[in-house]
Amino acid sequence: MGEIREFNLDEVSIRSVCVDVLRHIWVILLAAAAAWFAVTGTEKLIYEPEYTATATLVVNAKGSNSNAFTSLSLTSQMAGVFSEVFDSNTLREKIAEDLGMETVEGEISSSIIEETNLILLKVTSVNPRQTYLMIRSALDNYDSVSDYLFSNAVLRIVQEPTIPYSPSNVPNVARIRRLAMLGTALAVTALLVVLSVLRFTVKTKEGARRNLDGKILGSIPFEKKRLSLSDRMRRKNKSLLISSPMVSMKFAESSRKIATRLSHHMNRRGEKVLMVTSVSENEGKSSVAANLALALAEKGKNVVLIDADLKKPAQYRIFSREKNGQIRLSSYLSGKVSAYDVLEYEKKTNLFHIYQDSGVRNSSVLLDSEKMRTLLKACRKSMDYVILDSSPMALSSDTELMMRQVDILLMIVRQDWTDIRVINDAADVARKSGVDFAGFVLNAFHKDLSLQEGRESSHYYGRRNSQTAEE
Repeated sequence: MGEIREFNLDEVSIRSVCVDVLRHIWVILLAAAAAWFAVTGTEKLIYEPEYTATATLVVNAKGSNSNAFTSLSLTSQMAGVFSEVFDSNTLREKIAEDLGMETVEGEISSSIIEETNLILLKVTSVNPRQTYLMIRSALDNYDSVSDYLFSNAVLRIVQEPTIPYSPSNVPNVARIRRLAMLGTALAVTALLVVLSVLRFTVKTKEGARRNLDGKILGSIPFEKKRLSLSDRMRRKNKSLLISSPMVSMKFAESSRKIATRLSHHMNRRGEKVLMVTSVSENEGKSSVAANLALALAEKGKNVVLIDADLKKPAQYRIFSREKNGQIRLSSYLSGKVSAYDVLEYEKKTNLFHIYQDSGVRNSSVLLDSEKMRTLLKACRKSMDYVILDSSPMALSSDTELMMRQVDILLMIVRQDWTDIRVINDAADVARKSGVDFAGFVLNAFHKDLSLQEGRESSHYYGRRNSQTAEE
């Protein structure tokens, strides 16, 4: 049986819930439409039209010139008796005999109009012609039954019956449809909210501190890209680098603080080779690796950033470098060029690069090779820091193979993206490999309020449509 985790309000992100509902609005609309069609289809299957014919009658005394008895109470009593006649089985048998039917297929009812001697006769059947014939037969045959009861009273027709042309039991389908659509939409919305709340991902900082099995080195806020008009026209999607004047101070400083903490940690332990990874795609590991390298290079350190993600490299796009089929990491690892050929230096950022601009099939063989170990050994001697951008652990075994060659590993966790249990399993794999597991960096956090407001609730960020994440 699975472990039942404790539910905490400070792990619920209001923004994540709202975004989940908006992202799945099509599901809500589809469910509402399905309810509309279900009600319509059900109504057509079970609805049987009924037709009602009516006639109004008045109780009169035989041989009297007046239109009613002198005593209203007496005439009302007489009307009640006549009403019972219309409801009797005897009259129904007479009608069936008159119409040549075995039984009367319909409903015959009568009611007294309050405080009068008037009787309202109603006949309901599934066929308009049959309905009319039944009410006419009832009017023609009632006297053969009522003569046994009253010989001194007679019924006179005040309003003749007519053939009904439209059903009398038309359902209010429009109202039922609206209620069904509204109820279904609310039910699906409630289900989406429950699923969002119960999804075991990092939604708030408190949730990260409580559930992630490791140290949290810091969080990087969501940063919306500010593209110039020329970039928009060229559809150029620039990455968010702390060396760019377009990023906010808060975004840049968060990366610099994390770099400082890593630097102190690595210096104390005499470590140089840092591997940056994540569990899933699109958590922003490549962007974080690039910004950590830039932050360390700003301090005057010799830093080399190696794109060791041979499955889906991203650093060449982050730094807007054109593809070069020869000068890349896999070219060196396969023996086509030397290490000096693939090492590039950018004077503007004081950063060394080893790029990879396309995926390769035999990435595991290349990365777990003697040439890769030789490259890292050379970088240790000539560089202050070596930062490797590696493949996501859930998609490739390359990162696990590389753990034996690096000193320290940093895992990037994007808000509300990957199941926490999977993240913690990946962290356990890192620890068991013997690498120094530095901990987690929370990436692309939006400002948000958790359901349980507190001192830090205004500092929560989040959601998966962040544009800072790049692979």
